[in-house]
Amino acid sequence: MATEPQTAGAPPGTPAPAAGGRKIPKVSGDRVAQLGPLFALLLACVFFTTQSDQFLDPTNFSLIIQQVMVIGTLAIGQTLIILTAGIDLSCGTAMALGSIVMTKLAVDSGVAPVIAILLGIITCAVVGFVNGGLVVGLSLPPFIVTLGTFSICLALTHIYSKDETISGLPSAMTKLGESFKIGDTAVTYGSLVTLALFAVFWFILTQTTWGRRVYALGDNPEATRLMGVPVRKQLLMVYVVAGVIYGIAALLLIARTNVGDPNAGQTDNLDVITAVVLGGTSLFGGRGTMIGTLIGALIIGVVRNGLVLMGVASTYQILITGILVILAVSVDQIARKRA
Repeated sequence: MATEPQTAGAPPGTPAPAAGGRKIPKVSGDRVAQLGPLFALLLACVFFTTQSDQFLDPTNFSLIIQQVMVIGTLAIGQTLIILTAGIDLSCGTAMALGSIVMTKLAVDSGVAPVIAILLGIITCAVVGFVNGGLVVGLSLPPFIVTLGTFSICLALTHIYSKDETISGLPSAMTKLGESFKIGDTAVTYGSLVTLALFAVFWFILTQTTWGRRVYALGDNPEATRLMGVPVRKQLLMVYVVAGVIYGIAALLLIARTNVGDPNAGQTDNLDVITAVVLGGTSLFGGRGTMIGTLIGALIIGVVRNGLVLMGVASTYQILITGILVILAVSVDQIARKRA
């Protein structure tokens, strides 16, 4: 049987077979591009080390890891969607809605914690299904669709919670917020869940047919359709899977804060998109890695933490984050033009 040619949008660095099935080695620019975010992370760490004696403190590292836990998990789902040349502005409010569903069912309705958690995750999956269904079924732009569901989820969260913070949660919901020591650094169990999710989806994107199809959707959807891939079904599944990940992020948020907060997640979409873009994922789709997204999330955590230690006002933190996004997108655009 003839060697199957490389599909469009295959994971970065995959060699393309030549005529007769012989593979031609290819040096991938994406592998080199991954070094950029890593270098930026190391540079940020060195800079803030010189600016604050507290930065290298184990307690501070623990705080950074906890801050990255929720944003990093949301960024996994966002990466899947951006790889298809889409975007999801509703990720933060979908997470907030899922967290309120979990906590309110468990505390006010007496639902078993495990069932409440599952129902919260299902709620987020439904949001993903609605987003994907509108994008696929009506061919609406993902930006417009998710901007609408951002507002819908925000409103439903406040309506269902009656603007009340839900406390007195069962221990099963806050277990992932507990920590253990590695040396002098406290690491939460939720952080391990986040790292495990990154590992799982790195494997899925690089080693499975489903993952290769995700890249192909963002690289050339028409060519992917002509190859016999069910493009509409694949794209819908991406949004649903992202919704499930947002549901897991909701549980991590609860574990970190020990409450159900209706005001949570309203600006997390900006941090999440920033993390994904800083990690080297192209907003035009078809290029990016989970490892890059993890590094991008760490950059956000380190920069935010370092600026706080330096006493920089929150307004300037937002300004610097915005500048980082523009720089990252500009670099991506320049790289595409050169390619």
